Amino acid sequence: MVLPEVFGVNAWVRSVADRLAAHGHPALALPLFSRTAPDLELAYEPSDLAQGRRHKDATTADQILGDVSAAISWLRARYPQAAIHVVGFCFGGHAAFLAATLPGVAQVFDFYGAGVSRMRPGGGEPSLSLLPEVQARLTCVFGTADHLIPAEDREAIGDAIRRADPAGQRLRCVECAGVDHGFMCEARSSFDPQASAQGWRLLLGDELLV
Repeated sequence: MVLPEVFGVNAWVRSVADRLAAHGHPALALPLFSRTAPDLELAYEPSDLAQGRRHKDATTADQILGDVSAAISWLRARYPQAAIHVVGFCFGGHAAFLAATLPGVAQVFDFYGAGVSRMRPGGGEPSLSLLPEVQARLTCVFGTADHLIPAEDREAIGDAIRRADPAGQRLRCVECAGVDHGFMCEARSSFDPQASAQGWRLLLGDELLV
């Protein structure tokens, strides 16, 4: 399952799902703003970013978890034996972190999900406080030059993960040195080929997708 940025299920998000499918992993790109903008598909422009953020701000954690749960049921009906993996980027990364608390989710990749240690969509304690409920394997991936996830946020998340899983067998943080927010996306000016390749190795590594 692929959870999008604030730009919606656009061409790049669909390309991620297509690439996963090409490697033999059936993939569903899930719109996160279906209540306010069911067909949202934005470009990486400042005006589009402002529009996407309005829809993000109208979305709650309960809505995200309800939508992901419904998508899991939909996938289970079609692929009963498949392990459910969730990958999200930007706001979708934060949503993926939330999805890691759901039963039936085997593995989650949170790529530069901002705000995890500071807030929860719709209000409440920061999403990081839900870490004790996470049963899935969880990998959080950040760029060290990401202005949306400063060092203190990365440290808070890393410290919580190390306390929850000192051996790093199930929960882990991966930092990509010197890269900014959105480094996985070829359509963004912050795209970084080396860091993106590292991210794809994490996603497609034989030891991770089982």
